[in-house]
Amino acid sequence: MRRMRRCKILATLGPASADKDTIAALHRAGADMFRINMSHADHQGMRERISMIREVEKDAGRPIGILIDLQGPKLRIGAFADGPVTLVKGAQFTLDSDPAPGDATRVQLPHKEILGALAPGHVVLIDDGKVRLHIVEASPDRARAIVDVAGRISDRKGVSLPDTEIPVAAMTEKDRNDLEAGLNAGVDWVAVSFVQRPDDVAEVKKIARGRALVLAKIEKPQAISRLDEIIETADALMVARGDLGVEMPLEKVPGLQKRITRMTRRAGKPVVVATQMLESMIQSPVPTRAEVSDVATAVFEGADAVMLSAESAAGQYPVEAVATMNRIAEEVETDSVYRQVIAAQRAAAPDPTGADAIAVAARDMAETLDLKAVCAWTASGSTAFRIARERPNPPILALTPSPDTARRLAIVWGVHAVITKDASDIDDMARRASKFANREGFSEEGDRIIVVAGVPFGTPGATNMIRIGFCTAEN
Repeated sequence: MRRMRRCKILATLGPASADKDTIAALHRAGADMFRINMSHADHQGMRERISMIREVEKDAGRPIGILIDLQGPKLRIGAFADGPVTLVKGAQFTLDSDPAPGDATRVQLPHKEILGALAPGHVVLIDDGKVRLHIVEASPDRARAIVDVAGRISDRKGVSLPDTEIPVAAMTEKDRNDLEAGLNAGVDWVAVSFVQRPDDVAEVKKIARGRALVLAKIEKPQAISRLDEIIETADALMVARGDLGVEMPLEKVPGLQKRITRMTRRAGKPVVVATQMLESMIQSPVPTRAEVSDVATAVFEGADAVMLSAESAAGQYPVEAVATMNRIAEEVETDSVYRQVIAAQRAAAPDPTGADAIAVAARDMAETLDLKAVCAWTASGSTAFRIARERPNPPILALTPSPDTARRLAIVWGVHAVITKDASDIDDMARRASKFANREGFSEEGDRIIVVAGVPFGTPGATNMIRIGFCTAEN
């Protein structure tokens, strides 16, 4: 099953996609990787979904990536004595540590460490920003605020703090349990929610110990201020526009999307654009024109993947949503402007390493000679990651002996991964690269391909060889 596009599709599973037949239909429609949101899944449900994905993978004969998305530290207010209350603009409202049910003047914020971090001038957003307060007086047990944007709030609504660095780790006890369960079940990627600092990512990587790669979700202003460090620490990034658009002015999000996408790409790491991409397709069989343009913008920008959330998890048209996203990506990538945009974003010079220089050389040679494919032998995936960063015009065929590596590459731009035993020598490497390029539909007899590898074979990160080969009928 060869995709006719470079940008990948990440589809979230949920009640609307909870059976094997639907998962298989989503994969056929274009989903390259599946997300399991641990905010809505228990361990048994997660394991059942992973088992179904692996069955679909076996039936399709293609590696499929699986990502679990950790919930993170969700901040919520307490309960109210007499049901929902309406806060009036200009009124005082207090957040405190008192567990007694609240009223129109106060409510519990059951996170003492958060109360201790609030300071005068800090903004507090409740229920996805529908109600906005600013702090005028703060102590370790209570914070008095003024209502700036009035509205109705009820029990356990979420709290966002755009000005406050939350003095807790991005992982809760629930996240630790979910992470271990996911790693034991064989997930390929782990997404960390509400990342503020590189340490949040490093903590998850320390627990994962290479059993899965770690993706940092950028959804807080504090992460933007330390973006370079987070990119360096994480294996991939996600532009999580939902919470980012709550905690920052909405008009800043498009510019941040471009900035995060370009910075992550130049670091040679995958970047995913997510949230409300085809939101109307939760209830409609067709998207709005604005949504089509939004998906197209992410593809034009060279994002490694675009993600569907509720559209595929809880919507009425999950398969149609994936198929629509697939068609948009295919159409964008055939547009003459697309290659111009991609080429204009390339770094002026590669990183000063032999592996990066070879990746750039492979791209230049493949495009100058109009080669049919760039074939990368890779044990860890690093060779394929490097070549994908250069966004070559020919497709990237990654040949790896590791099923884990092949599945992790499901999120990487332009990479078509094939699981095969490692090459025995240089001639075997070239011969079998030609064979797989033919078999997978990238080339025909007489076509030329370029082969990139590391010698000795099987040594992670040792990309040091490049070779041009002809495809022959015997292959």
